[in-house]
Amino acid sequence: MSDSRKYAIYSRKSKFTGKGESISNQVEICRSELISRHGVREEDIVVFEDEGYTGANTRRPRFQEMMRRCREGEFRSVICYRLDRISRNTADFVRTYEELKEHSVCFLSVNDNIDDTTPMGKAMMMISSVFAQLERDIIAERIIDNMQELAKMGRWLGGNPPTGYRSTDTVGSVSVDGKERKARKLEQIPEEIGLVRLIFAKFLELCSLTAVQSFLLNENIVTRRGNDFNRFAIKNILQNPVYAINDRDAYLYFTGKGMQVFAGEADFDGKQGVISYNKTRQQAGKANRMRDPSEWIIAVGKHKGVISGRDWSSVQDLLSVNKDKSFRRPRSNVALLSGRLFCAGCGSYMRPKLSDRVNKEGERIYDYLCELKENSKGGRCVMKRISGNRLDKLICGEIKALGSDSLMLVKRLRSYENKVSDTLGDYQSEIDRLVKQKQKLSAECGKLVTVLASAGQSAASKDILEQINSRREEEADLDRRIAEYRQLISRAGSSGENFSALADMLADYASAFDSLDLEKKRSLIRCLVDRVEWDGENVSIYFAGSRSRSNEDSDISPLRDDRK
Repeated sequence: MSDSRKYAIYSRKSKFTGKGESISNQVEICRSELISRHGVREEDIVVFEDEGYTGANTRRPRFQEMMRRCREGEFRSVICYRLDRISRNTADFVRTYEELKEHSVCFLSVNDNIDDTTPMGKAMMMISSVFAQLERDIIAERIIDNMQELAKMGRWLGGNPPTGYRSTDTVGSVSVDGKERKARKLEQIPEEIGLVRLIFAKFLELCSLTAVQSFLLNENIVTRRGNDFNRFAIKNILQNPVYAINDRDAYLYFTGKGMQVFAGEADFDGKQGVISYNKTRQQAGKANRMRDPSEWIIAVGKHKGVISGRDWSSVQDLLSVNKDKSFRRPRSNVALLSGRLFCAGCGSYMRPKLSDRVNKEGERIYDYLCELKENSKGGRCVMKRISGNRLDKLICGEIKALGSDSLMLVKRLRSYENKVSDTLGDYQSEIDRLVKQKQKLSAECGKLVTVLASAGQSAASKDILEQINSRREEEADLDRRIAEYRQLISRAGSSGENFSALADMLADYASAFDSLDLEKKRSLIRCLVDRVEWDGENVSIYFAGSRSRSNEDSDISPLRDDRK
């Protein structure tokens, strides 16, 4: 089968001019190359021009449009007059080239005589890739060197302060490269630092993140933002070296783990806290990952620590031991109402919990439990559990009963389909907005990284690092929000994808429903049911397309369960 994709010509010039390598000259040279040497028809050529834009970055409107259309599979090849028309930054160019390869788009550069469909062209691109990687490695090394130099002074480099602290200017200043600069440090917030001490003490007492979470829930202790503590928020506090006092036990722990400690043992005199750098690896579009301890940079901070080195080390050892027994949310492969069933008492999700027993029909027995009740060990909610086997059968019966009125079922399905379509559009619009916002931040961050690499150990390096950290935190938050919206799109799309097939089943609806596998039954339930609530006695079903439909008839009575 022939490749019907088109050819893209890209041209760029920083200043508006008709002389030399003008936009029109670049285009005509590339057009001639395609027609005379590659036999391309004029109608198969699409031209993209950016005049008045620098090659220092790729934030150019027509270039971005070309790359978008390459991702969509419109082009088989991109041609330019010279490599630097794409970008003057080697790393940017290689990233662009790698993206073109990912989408099966060839690349040609007329003046450089590069055609990556030939062996020599491929070799030239490989050489460019090597130099781009070298450039990235050198920049990374400079940043680490700069960070290490700043770490020797224990400076707080910006970002969101950890629980228990606020960022504040120090009295006086520090000297960097012979220039006086204001320094910042962490200052304790008394009411929050007491909570930190409590969390460490409880973990050493209970030796369990889940047990500490239950304690905090029952005591109505919340995070700085007013949310209930989850296990991951607790773990982040327990793992942060910022709370450790700089005593001998802390020094022995850090050096024993192979961390880069920028202070001697004598400096760990128990008077200050510890500050750490380079703990996490941040990648766009991905969750932050903890680096190997050998990559951590440890220094004596300007703030006061709160947890002795011995206790902090003991907590790390306990977390390491518990890692092999890490929490795994129990999953049920038989429950139908996950994500649709709520506790009417506290509003939390009710999650399925499987037992090892089977009923007389040979089905695995499972119950639905209130998530808040389970996490708080009954301290924050006392809602009774409900038989999952019987509740799922009840809901399936209600769904099948809708089939007796085919027009009503079609109406509900149509209502859901329209709702999904509108929702997907809203979600995608928000994703597009967030992606543009993130692209702007990424570009700013990339520019700052380049400036930092060239700044060395100048007085401006601290401010640049603070700006980089701030933008990376904003990027991470945007990545999280984008991922959440994409997950919502995936869920909504999977719920509505079987609409046509479901509508075709109406002729023999009840028997057809019973023949569906579990995933298709879940999909149909998500289409027709917005929410199911359990109040300990009765079940209420809220169907799509109508605010509520309450079931309080005799068919609910078997679900009135005296179990706690």
